[in-house]
Amino acid sequence: MFQDHRLGLQQGGATASLWATESLSRSPAPQDWRVRLREWADEVELVPDLGQRIGSRTWFRGLFTCLGLCAMALYLSPAFEPVPGAPGPVLSDAHYDEVRSQMITPLALGADSGRHMGSTDTVQPLRETPERPQIELSAQVGSSDTLARALSRAGVSGDDVSTVMSLVGGDIDGGVKPGTRLDIVLGRRAARDRPRPLDRLAFRARLDLSVELTRNGGLLSARRIPIRVDDTPLRIQGVVGDSIYRSARAAGAPPRAVQAFLRVIAQQVDLGGIAAGDRYDIVTEYRRAETGDVEVGDLLYAGLRRGRGKSIDMLKWTKDGRTEWFEASGVGERRGVLSSPVAGRMSSGFGMRRHPILGYTRMHAGIDFAARYGSPIYAVTDGVVAYAGRHGGHGNYVRIEHGGGLATGYAHMSRIAAIPGQRVRRGQVIGYVGSTGLSTGPHLHYELYRNGVTVNPLSVRFTTTAQLAGAELAAFRAKLAHYRQLRVGLHDSFAQAAGAGPAVRSK
Repeated sequence: MFQDHRLGLQQGGATASLWATESLSRSPAPQDWRVRLREWADEVELVPDLGQRIGSRTWFRGLFTCLGLCAMALYLSPAFEPVPGAPGPVLSDAHYDEVRSQMITPLALGADSGRHMGSTDTVQPLRETPERPQIELSAQVGSSDTLARALSRAGVSGDDVSTVMSLVGGDIDGGVKPGTRLDIVLGRRAARDRPRPLDRLAFRARLDLSVELTRNGGLLSARRIPIRVDDTPLRIQGVVGDSIYRSARAAGAPPRAVQAFLRVIAQQVDLGGIAAGDRYDIVTEYRRAETGDVEVGDLLYAGLRRGRGKSIDMLKWTKDGRTEWFEASGVGERRGVLSSPVAGRMSSGFGMRRHPILGYTRMHAGIDFAARYGSPIYAVTDGVVAYAGRHGGHGNYVRIEHGGGLATGYAHMSRIAAIPGQRVRRGQVIGYVGSTGLSTGPHLHYELYRNGVTVNPLSVRFTTTAQLAGAELAAFRAKLAHYRQLRVGLHDSFAQAAGAGPAVRSK
């Protein structure tokens, strides 16, 4: 049995050896070229990322691939030369006449197209073509236009434009409102080399006036047609919702009035502090003609009733020639001094210093501002000019009294733009920077006086507040009460005049 087992091992080994020999001697099967190309493409990266491994063999391989593709795209791109095409056929005279018979040539080109009929003995040639007896047209005044330019553009002669302006010039002192429609009729002209005369012109000169010009007996005459206008101010009230602007606009307030209302209110309270539920009250100028045209003017009254915080009542009032907003108590807006009376830097402060010309130390009773020669100098606040002229070492000098024992002085001016006794406003130009008097160069020497004694201008801050009193305060309160009693919405006075009763649109 042992021998049989050894014999089996020998036979098995012989079989394995034979299989190995056959496997080594057998060659691999040939592969398809597509498979080999795919395997090569998988092993070789032809399109690498040129932003990585810069300078390596793979990066240069990708660069050559990119350049090759670009070169091939340029080589295969079409030429930019025009593509030749067959020329269009040349029309014969008969074909050209047939085409023109189906055209409509503009008047400017003669209007000689269309199909023509053969002439007979009854046809007689005209010495000249007839003209239209009159031309009716409509023009419009542009946003930055004048009535004279609008008429000239419409074809009205210069002589007729001058005549029109002389007839209606007094009715349109402020100019014609942009968008005004002009109804024009031009008549028959005496000769072809003469312009057409103006036979009729009608337009709206103002909200309350319409003008019509007609030619009678060769002369233009004007007829003025008055239009009734209701000047009752428009009052709008409402409750603030998510936005006071959107709430007021939804109630019918004009955009211009709402914007002015917000500017006035913003000077008194923070707009962000206005909460939903607060009530606003707006009164604005509002002119409505019987034709339905309207004009919205300036804001007159701004009120705000707040659930929390201070309520606001502001009324526009004119005092001493200045129009400003006053509180219900008669107190006007507070105006502080300017940060600087001239556009320049402060070059010297208040106190003892060595004088650059006199050569010894003495008191410098003001502050100096270095500024360019000729720069405007402004009044720091309202006041009356007490002195304007030459003033020793100050050179050209202006002194302004502001009341309450306060005064300001401006020295070394090149030119003075104020006169003694003149009332000036905050920010008004009173002179120009110079170097007159004891000065080494162009600058402004600015002084502040308290009860006649110079003080450091930087140590004093004051405001100007307008205060109404006496008869003026009574008139102010009467106007305020009148606005508060106005009916909310539009008041139709035209319907009342016709006996139809009041018609009010509630806002």
